[in-house]
Amino acid sequence: MNKRGGMEKSKNFGQSIKRLFSELRSFRVLILVALIFAVSGSILSIVAPNKLSKLTDTISSGLVVNQEKFEIIANSINESLTSIDVNSVISSYKLNDLEKQEFLSVMTGSDGKSNEEFISELMGLSENTLGIILPNIKIDNIEINTLDQLELLDVLSSIDDKASASVIYKKIDECPESIREAIKPFMDLEKVKRIAIFLGCLYLLSALLNFFQGIIMTVVSNNFARKLRNRISIKINNLPLRYFDKNQTGDVLSRVTNDVDTIAQSMNQSLASLVSATTLLVGTVIMMFVTNYLMAITAIVASLIGFVFMFMILSKSQKYFRARQEELGRLNSHIEEVYSGLLVVKAYNGKATSDEKFDEINKKVYDANRKSQFLAGIMQPMMMFIGNFGYVAVCIVGALLTVNGSITFGVIVAFITYVRLFTSPLAEIAQAMNSMQSTAAASERVFEFLDEEEMDNQENITKVLKKSKVKGNIEFKHVKFGYDESKVIINDFSAKATPGQKIAIVGPTGAGKTTMVNLLMKFYEINSGDILIDGVSTKELSRENIHSLFTMVLQDTWLFGGTVKENIIYNRENVSEEKINEVCDTVGLTHFIKTLPQGFDTDISQNDSVSAGQRQLLTIARGMIEDAPFLILDEATSNVDTRTEELVQHAMDKLMEGRTSFIIAHRLSTIKNADLILVMKDGNIIETGNHDELMEKKGFYADLYNSQFEL
Repeated sequence: MNKRGGMEKSKNFGQSIKRLFSELRSFRVLILVALIFAVSGSILSIVAPNKLSKLTDTISSGLVVNQEKFEIIANSINESLTSIDVNSVISSYKLNDLEKQEFLSVMTGSDGKSNEEFISELMGLSENTLGIILPNIKIDNIEINTLDQLELLDVLSSIDDKASASVIYKKIDECPESIREAIKPFMDLEKVKRIAIFLGCLYLLSALLNFFQGIIMTVVSNNFARKLRNRISIKINNLPLRYFDKNQTGDVLSRVTNDVDTIAQSMNQSLASLVSATTLLVGTVIMMFVTNYLMAITAIVASLIGFVFMFMILSKSQKYFRARQEELGRLNSHIEEVYSGLLVVKAYNGKATSDEKFDEINKKVYDANRKSQFLAGIMQPMMMFIGNFGYVAVCIVGALLTVNGSITFGVIVAFITYVRLFTSPLAEIAQAMNSMQSTAAASERVFEFLDEEEMDNQENITKVLKKSKVKGNIEFKHVKFGYDESKVIINDFSAKATPGQKIAIVGPTGAGKTTMVNLLMKFYEINSGDILIDGVSTKELSRENIHSLFTMVLQDTWLFGGTVKENIIYNRENVSEEKINEVCDTVGLTHFIKTLPQGFDTDISQNDSVSAGQRQLLTIARGMIEDAPFLILDEATSNVDTRTEELVQHAMDKLMEGRTSFIIAHRLSTIKNADLILVMKDGNIIETGNHDELMEKKGFYADLYNSQFEL
C-alpha cells in the first residue's frame, strides 16, 4: 500500500462506488422500485408550489376589493363622459330650455377645467340631464344609478396618487352602497376547497411514497449488510493463515463491524435521498423558469455559490474519510491486543506505554474524524445561509415585479417554496455525497478483504480417507517451506511415523516445531516435497478430510460463550453422558465441575473466573472426546501445575494408545517415554532416537535436556 505521512492515500472514489453498485445487482429490482418512489415523491413536491400559488391568489383575491368590477364601473363612467355628444343632448326632446342652457354652460370650456371642477358642475345639473349623459349601470343584478356614479367620481377625485392602501380603502368605504355592494371582496370557497384538497392529496401521496421508499431501502441495506457479513464469514474460513499472520485481528473485526455498518447506514440514508434530491433540484429549476425566468435566474444566481463551495469541499474530504476508517481499524486492533493480553500488560507495567500508544492512535482517529466531520458539518450551515439569501433576493425581485404588474402575490409565495426546494436538495446532495465518501472508504476495505487470495480450490479433490480405515502411517519426504520466498523455515525435513507411535518434536524456539504440525494439518501449503498419510499425499486430500483425522490440543486455550458441556463436546454430535463423565474423570475435571452452580449446564466463557489450568483441562477434555486416528499435542500441559500435569500425562498416555501421536513440548521431562524424538534446529532434523539413545549421544538433545535442570 502506498503511504504518505503514515496515512494511506485515498483510492478511486468512482471505482469503489461502481464496485458497490455491481455488488448490489441482486437487489436491483427493489432499489429500482425505491428510486421510482423517491423520484415520484419529488415530482409531487415540485408540482405542489404551483398549486399553492393558485390557492394563494384565490384567497388573496377574496380579501381585497374586486378590482375587475371596479374597473368595469370606472371604465363605463369614463366612456359615458368622454362620449357625450353635446348637439345630440341639446336636440333631445326630453330637456327643457333651462336644462339645455345649464348643460351648455357646464360643457363650455370643459377642457380647461380640473376634474374636481368639472365633476362639481355636473352634480349641479338636473337629474333629467344627468340621466341622459350618465345612464344607469347594471353589474351582477346590482344597479348603479346616476347619482351613485357621480358620488364615486367625487370620491375618486379626492384620492391622491400617492395615497396609502389604508386611505384608499377608507375612501372606498365612503362610496354609495350600490358601489360597495358591486366591488366588495368575494372569496370562491369552493375553489379554495378544491385546491386545498388537491394539495393535501399531493403532500400525503408524496409522504407515503417516501415512507415506502425508506422501508424498501432499509430492507435492502440490512439484507445487503447481512450478505456481506456472511461472505466475510465464509471468506475468513477460506483465507490462508498467512493472511492473519500479516494483518491484525482488530483490523479484520473493524472491517466486519464498522465498515459493513457504514455501508448499510449510508445506503439506507443516502442512496435514495441522493436520487430524489437530484430529481427535486432539476425539476425545481425547470418549474422556476416556467413560472418566471427573472425570478428563476435570481434564485439560481443567489444559490450558485453553494455548488462551488460544495464541490470544493468534496474534492478535499475523501482522504479524511478514508483515513478515519483506517485509523479506526488500527484503534480496534490496539484495543483488542491490550485487552486480550491485559494480565501481561499489567505484570510488566506496560500500562503507560500502552496508554501512550492508545493516545497516539486515538489522536489520529480524532484528527481524521475532526477534519472529515468538519467538512461534512460545514455544508449544512452554508446551505442554510444560501437558502436564506435566496429568500431575500426572491422577495425583493418579486416585490418589484408585483408592483409592475408582471406577477401576482401567489407567484412570490410559490418562489419562496421553490427556493426552499432548490436549496434543500443542495444540502441533501452535499450530505449524501459526504456519506457516500464514507461508504466508498468502507467498501474499499470490505472488498479488499473479500478479494484477498484464498486457499487453493479443492473442487478437484475426490479422494477421501475414512477415520475407521486409517492405519496411522505418516511420512514427511524432503519437506521445504517458508512463509515467503526470502525466508525458508523448513529446509529439508524427512521423517516417518508408524501406527501407534509416539513422536516428540523438540528444539529451541523458532526451530520449526509448530510449523511442521501446521503443515501436517494443511494449514499451510508446502513449497516442495510431500507429506503422506497411509501412502496418500495430503495434496490429494481435502483440508476438511485431514482435519477430521486429527485430534489437536494446543497451548492456547479457547472457550466460547456457552455451557461447560457445550464447550467439551464442541462441534460433536451424539456424545453420551457416560463418555463425557469418563473423559472428565480421566482429565481430572470432575471435582471442578461439581463446584460449579449448575455443573455441566453452567454458562462459561473466557471472561469467567476460570483459571488458566482449568481452561487447559477443558480444552484437553474437548480433544479427548474426538475419536481420531492421529493426535497432536502442542504444549498441551504448559498451563497446568506439576500435580495436574502428572494426572493429565497419564490421561494422555491412555488417549495415545493405538493412535499415532505428535507431541511438541519444551519441558523435555514430559516426552521421556516417547517412541521417537525428533530434534530440530533451524528447520532441519539434527538428531533422532528415543530419550535414552539421545542422552547417550551427549549431543544437542542432551545439552537441551540438562539445561533445564541447571540453576
